[in-house]
Amino acid sequence: MGRFIFRLLDVLSVSGYLPVVVYPPDESGGRRVRVDGEILGMAHSVRDVMEFLRRAGMDDIDEDDVIMSSLIDWRGGGPEMWPAPW
Repeated sequence: MGRFIFRLLDVLSVSGYLPVVVYPPDESGGRRVRVDGEILGMAHSVRDVMEFLRRAGMDDIDEDDVIMSSLIDWRGGGPEMWPAPW
């Protein structure tokens, strides 16, 4: 079910629906997560990103959806980029 909903959101994102941005890591290794213009928090893993998106109303999302979706604009590295704190 999660994949169907996220693929639907992928299609809707073309028209600007719920843009998701994960910013480059900061000195703590965390990455800010923004959904539809609002900063939701600092993520330190894909699981954190998934939790922020669930809280934003994407209840059926899972880690694979976060990794594979074109809905998410990964800046400064993809979903595998979680460096240790500086």
